[in-house]
Amino acid sequence: MATVLVTGGCGYIGGHVVHALKQAGDKVVIVDDLSYGKPDRTQGFPLVVQDVAAPEAAKVLTQVMKLYKVDAVIHFAARKQVGESVEKPIWYYQQNINGLLNVLKAMVDSGVTNKLVFSSSAATYGIPPVAVVPEDVSPMVPINPYGQTKLFGEWMGNAVAKAHGIRFVGLRYFNVAGCGPVELEDPAILNLIPMVFNNLKKGKAPAIFGNDYPTPDGTCVRDYVHVSDLADAHVAALRYLDRDDADRPYSAFNVGTGKGTSVRQIVDEVKKVTGLPFTEKIEKRRAGDPPQLICSPKRINEVMGWHAKYGVEDIVESAWKAWQANPEHHFDTEGWKQVD
Repeated sequence: MATVLVTGGCGYIGGHVVHALKQAGDKVVIVDDLSYGKPDRTQGFPLVVQDVAAPEAAKVLTQVMKLYKVDAVIHFAARKQVGESVEKPIWYYQQNINGLLNVLKAMVDSGVTNKLVFSSSAATYGIPPVAVVPEDVSPMVPINPYGQTKLFGEWMGNAVAKAHGIRFVGLRYFNVAGCGPVELEDPAILNLIPMVFNNLKKGKAPAIFGNDYPTPDGTCVRDYVHVSDLADAHVAALRYLDRDDADRPYSAFNVGTGKGTSVRQIVDEVKKVTGLPFTEKIEKRRAGDPPQLICSPKRINEVMGWHAKYGVEDIVESAWKAWQANPEHHFDTEGWKQVD
């Protein structure tokens, strides 16, 4: 049984990982600034309210690690909107790079923990030269500041690991969606499926950003991974870091299904699951969106024994169930009609 510090543990992905750690019998300490997270997601574990990118954060994190005798860290706390990162690059660099830097400094200064699982992203690949992306694809050229902060975060983690004996691994998520327990629903309307649901609640047409990409139906193609599968990958990553050096050959792993689904296909699945008739509207492309990103999960399948269990239908069904269970989001679908 380990004691794991989870930064951003009250958020969407963080909450699911805390739930998975609890089921695995681990102890958890959560650090979250609650900008997107909800304090009722602590699941009975201690919560320290702190912005990890703030100047005082390294000192606070050091104290937390010593107080709770933390064995490992899972670092989620970061900004994650591609379009916003293009509009506010300085803020993204400040938030994401300083946040990880403070975590790493605290790990070194505390002297009590030497394992770090880093929340990386498929955005590190930019527009890769292959349809299905392995971890060792070259070159890796992120096309937006968000992706740049994640790739630089991996460089930072590996450099500090080498210098200070920290065991580091970055998980490069593809598109995370769906829900496990309904109370862990995505609290932010930032990802595709919640954005579609939110528009439907308002009677508005869901938007597709760009239908002229070089893909089969003209919309962006992504690899959608269920958040519960992703949570299990974090538990597997912690166990991976327990291995001897010779049995830890990699510091980066993709987390995805290996299957591509277009934005239009997701929208069509929403129509099927909700039973609501609607016509989507086409908006201009968002800055920084690559046409296609599909994961090769071979490395994590073979090395950690992790495999995705859920598909797109499971993702949309679970997301809709959670949305409807939330009093803030629930709406009566009887007599629903599109008003714009």
